[in-house]
Amino acid sequence: MQRPDVVAAKKEAIMELKNLIPRSRSVLVKREEADPFAIMRRRMDHMFEGLLQGFDLQPFESQSGVFNPNIDVVENDKEIRISAELPGMEDKDIEVSINKESLSIKGEKKEEREDKGKGYYRMERSYGSFSRTIPLPIEVETDKIEAKFKKGVLSITLPKTARAVSETKKITVKAE
Repeated sequence: MQRPDVVAAKKEAIMELKNLIPRSRSVLVKREEADPFAIMRRRMDHMFEGLLQGFDLQPFESQSGVFNPNIDVVENDKEIRISAELPGMEDKDIEVSINKESLSIKGEKKEEREDKGKGYYRMERSYGSFSRTIPLPIEVETDKIEAKFKKGVLSITLPKTARAVSETKKITVKAE
């Protein structure tokens, strides 16, 4: 059993680290492999996640009760692929919807843990919800969208319309 002053110091250190982590609620759709700032931000986020691993923090724990999952958006000539990391969730807890301008992913996780032992009883409940909206810069075939959920990862494939594919024009770059 840890001393109360050690536990309090750990909690204070965790709160200070949490305040350093940027909390963003919007998703910018960019070609991250060409954006050095996005790559740097992802690496910094990953570094801070590693720092917090030893403090028994739950992945859905936040100051506001909102979970902000990692989402990757990749576009090629024929489709847009979106993947979202949703650890500990099930397909029935996730809602995916689309309109003319954007794709929305919503979900909620409810977890209860009960631990009984000699002379003690412990019950923990944690809740986390999220809502992410991804702007769609082109038209997609809404009737051909596929969404799959496997091992905590939601994968969505949005095929582009024939019009969107044909409107793409390559521009020749000339060296001077």
